Amino acid sequence: MSEKRTEIGDLGEFGLIDHLSEKIEVKNPSSLRGIGDDAAVIEAGDHVKVVTTDLLLEGVHFDLSYAPLPHVGFKAVAVNVSDVAAMNAIPKQITVSIALSNRFSVEAVDALYSGIRAACEHYGVDLIGGDTTASRSGLVISVTAIGEAKKEQVSYRNGAKVNDILCATGDLGAALVGLQILEREKQVFLANPDMKPDLDKYPVVTGRQLRPDARMDIIHELKEAGIVPTSMMDISDGLASEIFHICKASNVGATIYEDKLPIDKQTFDTAVELNMDPITCVLNGGEDYELLFTIDQKDFAKLEKHPDIHFIGHMTKPEEGKFLVTKSGTAVPLKAQGWKHF
Repeated sequence: MSEKRTEIGDLGEFGLIDHLSEKIEVKNPSSLRGIGDDAAVIEAGDHVKVVTTDLLLEGVHFDLSYAPLPHVGFKAVAVNVSDVAAMNAIPKQITVSIALSNRFSVEAVDALYSGIRAACEHYGVDLIGGDTTASRSGLVISVTAIGEAKKEQVSYRNGAKVNDILCATGDLGAALVGLQILEREKQVFLANPDMKPDLDKYPVVTGRQLRPDARMDIIHELKEAGIVPTSMMDISDGLASEIFHICKASNVGATIYEDKLPIDKQTFDTAVELNMDPITCVLNGGEDYELLFTIDQKDFAKLEKHPDIHFIGHMTKPEEGKFLVTKSGTAVPLKAQGWKHF
């Protein structure tokens, strides 16, 4: 009798992570937080180190037919810095490992690293090492970021309380809409190489897909305001999916309001042009790399007038579930589709 075979797709990305991590024991006292948050947290004397790593594969996470190599390099750093930001920490160092096929020239590698260096400059981090190796197929980039924070200022996913206010930075859905535009123009080009890509009308959405920017500015502003979010994560897999993560980790429910969800006019208009529902893009689009966090009600006044922090809802008792209140006032169950990698 053959052994039972379980498809990875049956578990999905987060199910696979849960499956792998349930057999892992953390034994060192200095390992304060292991798998299950945006970054690991390690004791380091009077402060903590946060460590996160991300793998980007050509053909899965980026397409070099429309993603310039400097942008790919910048994005590889930004997505890791975003995970450090999501712990309310400050990034300090990165390592970069790349696997290259022989179709890449030294000039191409220089272009990639020009973006990596630009991101290091932008975020104030040092590139301190890594690895290079050969790849049988496309480009593979793995970045590890190391950050720092005071122990009492780290924000985890599991600290949200009932009645905390749920906040989102910036605007959402742009990266997903940008990806659709880039893919559309790629297909037009493949069908007729004489056709020039029509991207000039869509700088916001294509820019957010190709070169996202981690919201370290918000982390510095929260520190200045004396606010430690009760929970926080970055929005890489879609707003609804991230809300589900906070609810699960903190054992709370959530109610969010459609009319409070932040969306850029270009994202809205382009979604309509593509026959996509703008609110679905906001809820389920990934790769925006904005921050989702909860604050105690007493901190509301300190952030009330912030132009780029939006109060999209509040946390409820776990038995009250997770709901979106539409513009017409109807409460509908929130669904988390997010990015499906498998």
